[in-house]
Amino acid sequence: MTAPTILPLELQGVSFERDRQRLLKSVSARIAHGPKTIILGPNGAGKSLLLRLCHGLIQPSAGAVQWLGAEGRDPLRFQAMVMQRPVMLRRSVAANIDFALGLRRIPRPERRRLIGQALERTGLGAFARAPARVLSFGEQQRLALARSWALKPQVLFLDEPTANLDPAATHVIEDVIVAMAEEGTKIIMTTHDLGQARRLADEVMFLHRGRLLEHAPAHAFFAGPENALASAFLRGELLWWERRELTPPTA
Repeated sequence: MTAPTILPLELQGVSFERDRQRLLKSVSARIAHGPKTIILGPNGAGKSLLLRLCHGLIQPSAGAVQWLGAEGRDPLRFQAMVMQRPVMLRRSVAANIDFALGLRRIPRPERRRLIGQALERTGLGAFARAPARVLSFGEQQRLALARSWALKPQVLFLDEPTANLDPAATHVIEDVIVAMAEEGTKIIMTTHDLGQARRLADEVMFLHRGRLLEHAPAHAFFAGPENALASAFLRGELLWWERRELTPPTA
């Protein structure tokens, strides 16, 4: 039986400070089950930091991150995260997935089935016995996704999963992401690639200098953002110089 979803995820005035510098500033949002959520913004906007806060890798300096559907369960058991440069263990492709499943105490016969299924879905079946660290970077990203897919997470956080990949490898990764979403996994993903955001996003969160300036359906955002800086970002303008105080979007 499928466990009830831990979503929605609610951010309540979330801020994060490091070395007396506020890197995230009073971010409030509700992220629901279903639509693929893409987090956009210029370099240094706080996109990766926000993912880590949501996933529980770091704790906010102020505010709260709440999984409203958790109902006493540990949210970490129902989510996974793929970093921009995932860590590959010194073992085979299949054993990398087996290790992740073993941490969840999944019985070995079930693990074999899940490993085969994940490798097939990500096109890595022929590499099952190959050392994971000899794979190309794009293949390693697919393995990281296969590891996550085998765990059947309710929520998957993706931090720039196709950075530095060529178009062919990017296409394969995007197909895997879409397939996972179609099976019911909630995708929350950062990207610097506007073309990719247009292809994948169902909703967009736009960050600038640690503030959430817009949270809107993708079609509305790309048709014409309400925020002036978001509009400038879509036009390809550089925003690193923009320092004036900005009003976050209303709920």
